[in-house]
Amino acid sequence: MAQSQKSSPSPLEQMRRRHRVGVVRTARKADTARRLSSYDERLLNQVLQKDQDFIDSEAFYEDGAESAIYQEAPDIQKPDTTWYHPVMDDLSATRTRTVKSAQQVILTGAEEKVLFHQFNYARYRVWKLQQEVKESPSRKPTPEQAEDILRWHRLAELIREQIAETNLALVLAMAKRTRMSEVDFADLVSEGNMALLRAVDKFDAGRGYKFSTYACRAILKAFSRQGMKLSKYRQRFPTDFDPKLEKSNYLETKRATFEKDAAEEVREIVLNNRADLTSVERTVIEHRFGLESETGEKPMTLEQVGQIIGVTKERVRQIQNKAMEKIRVELESMFLGTEDGSEEEPLAETARTN
Repeated sequence: MAQSQKSSPSPLEQMRRRHRVGVVRTARKADTARRLSSYDERLLNQVLQKDQDFIDSEAFYEDGAESAIYQEAPDIQKPDTTWYHPVMDDLSATRTRTVKSAQQVILTGAEEKVLFHQFNYARYRVWKLQQEVKESPSRKPTPEQAEDILRWHRLAELIREQIAETNLALVLAMAKRTRMSEVDFADLVSEGNMALLRAVDKFDAGRGYKFSTYACRAILKAFSRQGMKLSKYRQRFPTDFDPKLEKSNYLETKRATFEKDAAEEVREIVLNNRADLTSVERTVIEHRFGLESETGEKPMTLEQVGQIIGVTKERVRQIQNKAMEKIRVELESMFLGTEDGSEEEPLAETARTN
């Protein structure tokens, strides 16, 4: 009885044990919350593979730099890109320019400096965290470092996107000014957008220049490189794309084959007189369509045939129409009639009575 009383923990010890278990559970929950998703892990590995570039500034190393750059900075209007349709803008330039001028955001030099300081400070913080990870024994980021790297990287990407969207009209203006006949307008705008993003990464706002001055030269150089690249490609592969080569001629071939077979069938009907044509009708058909010659001589006109058989041109036309009707009935009896000829005889009898 005494041993059982000694082995049982006191109420204070029980409270301490419950507290330790609670601390362990809380730590486990916090560790689970810090676990990154698969997308965040891939993004983190991608960021850590290469040292982050940034444009350095003395303001980054001052006391309270983060607060001065972000919290104390004035709010800058974000652009509205609903007007941005480069292909439609090319087709209806007047209408789109009106909408564009009403919705476009034009930044002052001071506002551009604020945005670029925020952009480069975020990249600076990513670089600084990368150096801390490299100096650690495990060379792997802690959960806190991983969250900070992703947070600063996403902030830099958001500001980069804001700067680029604010200057989209600059790309369209340069594309229209330097229109190249051999380069598609959409391809030209796409190349200009890529040059604009590279210009955002390389621009140093501390030198006092406007971003448009730097970006215009970068965009024009990109257009020039695109034109030279296309010119070299055409020199190497001189054959241009011809849509006619991609078009199937199956229907034309099928139609020509059918017409040829039908003409041969009509020729056999006339030469073997399977349509019960009179001698005058055969003469008219043979001369009008050149069936009497194996060399393919030019068919005669109605007047020429009339001179041969001694009738007028109008009479030749009437004889020709009657003969063609007999030939048509014979063709229908061949392709639509039954094998025993039950439908062929009424059709032939109708032709004879007519």
